[in-house]
Amino acid sequence: MIKLIIGFFISLLFLFPINSAFSKEIPQKNIDNLTNKVAKKFSSTFCNTSNFGISDEGAIEFAIGETNKQFSKNKLIEFVNFNEINKKIISNIEADCQVFDFPVDALAQLENIKN
Repeated sequence: MIKLIIGFFISLLFLFPINSAFSKEIPQKNIDNLTNKVAKKFSSTFCNTSNFGISDEGAIEFAIGETNKQFSKNKLIEFVNFNEINKKIISNIEADCQVFDFPVDALAQLENIKN
C-alpha cells in the first residue's frame, strides 16, 4: 500500500512539475537603450516639425503625441528615469536644432507615456 501511495505522488510530480518563480531582472543596458530611443524620437520629431514652420508649442505637442504613441506599449517604459530623458532631449535639441531656449517645463507632459 505504501508503494502505491509513493508511486502515486511520484507520478503527480511528473505530471505537474514544480516550477520555481524568479523575479524578472531587467538589464540596465535595456533601460538605457530605451532612454536613448525616447529622447532621440522626441528631439528628431520636434526638430523636423519646427523646421516645417510649425510653432514651438505645436511642435512640442506633436512630438509628445508621437513619442507617447510609439513607446506607450513598451513594458520597460515604467523603469526609465524621465529626468535623464529630459536632459538628453535638451542636449539633442541644442545639438541638432540649435534651439537653446527650449521650454523644459513642457517636457513634464512626456511622463504621461507611462499611462
